[in-house]
Amino acid sequence: MTEHDEGADNVSAPSRVPGQLTRREQWLRRRRRRSATVALASTALTFGIVIAVVTGSSGWPKVKALFFDPARFKDDFPELLGYLWVDVKLFLQCAPLIIIWGMVIALCRNTRNPVLFPLRVFAAVYTDFFRGVPVILTIYLIGFGIPKLKLIEGDVHFLGFGGAWNSPYLWGPIALVLAYSAYVAEVFRAGIESVHESQRAGARSLGLSQTQTLRHVVLPQAVRRVIPPLMNDFLSLQKDVALLSILGIVEVFRRATSIKDKTFNFTPLVAAAVIFLVLTIPETRLVDWYTNRQRKRTSGTVIT
Repeated sequence: MTEHDEGADNVSAPSRVPGQLTRREQWLRRRRRRSATVALASTALTFGIVIAVVTGSSGWPKVKALFFDPARFKDDFPELLGYLWVDVKLFLQCAPLIIIWGMVIALCRNTRNPVLFPLRVFAAVYTDFFRGVPVILTIYLIGFGIPKLKLIEGDVHFLGFGGAWNSPYLWGPIALVLAYSAYVAEVFRAGIESVHESQRAGARSLGLSQTQTLRHVVLPQAVRRVIPPLMNDFLSLQKDVALLSILGIVEVFRRATSIKDKTFNFTPLVAAAVIFLVLTIPETRLVDWYTNRQRKRTSGTVIT
C-alpha cells in the first residue's frame, strides 16, 4: 500500500459523535415541535371560541344551574363514586363469560367438518339475532321474561351478589353476555379468517391434526390480531353495564337518576358521566398504546 493510499483511507466520512443529532434528526425534531405548537394553539383557540359562544348565550345561566351546579356536584360525586364498585363488579362478572362464549360461537361458525354443519347454522343465526336486536331490548326480554318462568325456587347466591335465583344480578349479566358474545364472536371469527391458509397447510404438512392446527397455529395468531378491537368492545361493555339499571340494579347511573328525580337537577347525571369518563379514558389510552405498539412491531410505523 502506498503513502497516497494510506492518506485516502484516512480521509473518510466523519463518524457520528455519540449523543449528537444529525441534520435530518434536528430538522425532524424542529418540525415536530412546530407541529405540536400549532396543534396546541389551534385546539386552545377552538375550545376558547366554543366556550365563549356557549357561556355567552342567553340561556347559559339556566343550563348552568340545571346541569353544572358546583355545590350539587360536590355533594353528589362522592356518593355516586361509592356505587362504582357495582358497575366494576358486574363488568368483571360478564367479561370472562363473554370471551369464552364468544370464542365458542366463533369456532362453531368456522368449523369445516360437514358433520358439525348444524353448529355453523346455529352460530350464524345466533350472531344475526343478537347483533340485530338492541342490547336494551335483550335486557328487557331476559331480565323481565325469564324470572316469570320460575325455573328454580329458593335463594341462590350468585358470584357474591346474593339474592334469589330470579335476581336481576343474575339475568342482567346473562343478557349482556348473550348480546356482547355475538359481537365478540365476529371479532374472533375475523381474526381466525385473517390467518393465511398457508399456515394451516404448513401445520398439516408437519403432521398436526386439524384440532392441533387450530389450537397451536391459528388461534394464537388470531387472538393477537384481534386484541385491539376486542378491547374496544369491552370499553363499550363497561358503559353498557349501566343499562342493567332498568332491571332495578342500583349502580352509578341508577343512583344518579334517583338523586335527579328528588332534586329536580341534572347535575348528578353529569357527575355520573364524569365517573364513567374517569373509568374509560385510561382504558381508551391503553387500547391506543397497545394498537400503536402492535403496529410498530408488525410494520415499523407509529400512529400519533
